[in-house]
Amino acid sequence: MNKKIAVYPGSFDPVTNGHLDIITRSSELFDRLIVGVLKNTSKPCTFAISERIAMLASCTRGINNVYVAGFDGLLVDFMKQHKARVIVRGLRAISDFEYEFQMALMNRNLYPQVETVFLMTDEHYSYLSSSIVKELAGFNADIKSFVPRSVMPYLNKQRTARAKKYSDSSKTIVKKRRKH
Repeated sequence: MNKKIAVYPGSFDPVTNGHLDIITRSSELFDRLIVGVLKNTSKPCTFAISERIAMLASCTRGINNVYVAGFDGLLVDFMKQHKARVIVRGLRAISDFEYEFQMALMNRNLYPQVETVFLMTDEHYSYLSSSIVKELAGFNADIKSFVPRSVMPYLNKQRTARAKKYSDSSKTIVKKRRKH
């Protein structure tokens, strides 16, 4: 039996409901969907790769054909390792397309058997990104409708750490001012 295996790659820092929408819909199109969590050394992440994998594993637990795995290096090497020939990418807006189109062509150049499938995000998530979620979380905004419930403890832990760091740095500034 020739199974259709797809990879949905990303940094997922953190996973959002938009990501989960693409994962859920992709899982219905392919026999096996591997969510590839990229350890990207050129892009600093808020969450460690182990935390991002745990978040994704938690929120995809009920989807039987979805597997989560971390990787670094080239996506096409990860795909060959898992015998996958389809890359799934979500598109939120026309601005995403240009970059994704370039990447699809480069991946096809590196691995001619690969196909990239673009899924339009659900309109409810067209404005949503991990960066926006992290920024809102940093300001203590209510983000429950933007991320899966299982992601909230990770974001709350990050909020607490950020608040402590900010509080400690504020005290340092106050102390310095008093010395002058």
